[in-house]
Parts: sequence; C-alpha cells; structure tokens
Amino acid sequence: MRLDDLLFSQGFGTRRVCAGLIQQGFIKGFEQFAGAEPAQSATEIIVTDGMPFSVQGKAWEYHERAYLMLHKPAGYECSHRPGAWPSAYSLLPAPLRQRPTKGVVQGVQAIGRLDQDTTGLLLLTDDGQFLHKMSSPKHHVPKVYQITTDREVDTKQIEKLLAGVVLNDDPKPVKAAAAEQTGEKTLDMTLTEGKYHQVKRMIAAVGNHVVALHRSQIGNLVLNEDLPSGQWRWLSASELESLSKKC
Repeated sequence: MRLDDLLFSQGFGTRRVCAGLIQQGFIKGFEQFAGAEPAQSATEIIVTDGMPFSVQGKAWEYHERAYLMLHKPAGYECSHRPGAWPSAYSLLPAPLRQRPTKGVVQGVQAIGRLDQDTTGLLLLTDDGQFLHKMSSPKHHVPKVYQITTDREVDTKQIEKLLAGVVLNDDPKPVKAAAAEQTGEKTLDMTLTEGKYHQVKRMIAAVGNHVVALHRSQIGNLVLNEDLPSGQWRWLSASELESLSKKC
C-alpha cells in the first residue's frame, strides 16, 4: 500500500494533505518496513491491522476497518448534525470523523443511537455490513440497560415487562428478553430490538417513569469501569469475534 493511500484511508485528510505530511517528515513508524523514513508519498509499505505509527507526534494505529466503543456521557446527541446538544462524535479524534468510505468522507457511524440524556456503551464503525448486521432486528443482538425510576419498582411491573406491553405505534406487544429488579427504584432490562425511546416507553407502559438510563452491555461486550465516561477505544479481535457471533 502506498503511504499516502494509507493515511487517506485512516482519515488524515485529502491525498494532497497526506502527501504534505509525508514530505514534511511528520509520519513516523514505518522505518522497519521501508528501510528508511519515507520521503515520498508513493513509498510502498507493508501494513498489518493494529500496527502503530505517529502523525505529527500523535500515536495512532492502522485499522483497515474501524470498530470501536465509546462510553457516552449524558448531554450528547448521537448525530453528526446535532441540534441543541453537542455531537457524541466530537468526543472522537478527527481521523475517525474523517475516515472515507468508497472515497467519500463519512466517518464512523454509531450502531444504534442513545438519547442525549442516556449514558453508556455506544459502538461505532465504518463497516457498513457489520453496522447492518448489528442493527438488524432479525439478529436479536441483546442490549442490557440499567434503569433508575422515579417510583418504586415492584413485581407486577417486572412481570408486565416480561409478558409484553403495547406501545402506541405498534399493536403487537413488546417484551423484555430479561428484567430484574436491582434496587427499590432500579432494574436491569435486556432488549433484543430497538424501537424509538423503547426503554422509556416500556417503563411508562407499566406505570413508572425513567429518570436515568445507562446501557451497560451489547451482546457479550460489557462496558467496564476501566473506560471512563467520554473516552473511547478500539475493539479487540476477540471482542469483535464475540459480537460477530451474535449476528
């Protein structure tokens, strides 16, 4: 792969910008493959997924496709064109927002949105097939939500959530795959489909109201405490394989 093509694929700007970065000596990390620090944008190099390099002194990893997780804080919209709140994409570095797809700059896309007041696990990718598989309701990828309510949770509410509740726009009852009370006003609920404001509407349908909502798990991928709110990281190969099995 040509070095300028590599940088362009990773979202570091147009090919002209990438060639300028190379010619000015701002790219480090390919000496062991090229034999010397590349000086021309046409330099051919061998790359492997996860290979580290740096651009203008900032560390980066090469990934043919981007698969990452973000610990979304409250107060951010999952939109590239947000309204009243800042975009969750602004929490990502510029290269991830500028990654091209078929030559068009689109950046990574969220796999299912979270409301601006909802926190937790958000997956993002530039792989259209993976995004479709993870988002498709026919694959029933489970998502676990930690819910805080303004009124006490009781056994009848849990039973209704498991049996199915009717939402205004769908006469067919919607069921929780799992629901468990975890405190006086808290519960965990697992869903395998994603409708508009589904968690909040299901809780309202059983006579309660959501005051805080956090997504803690997608498939077998759990949002651990080692990823602080507002931070992101690449998915490991094993995590990606585990998610793909759910599709």
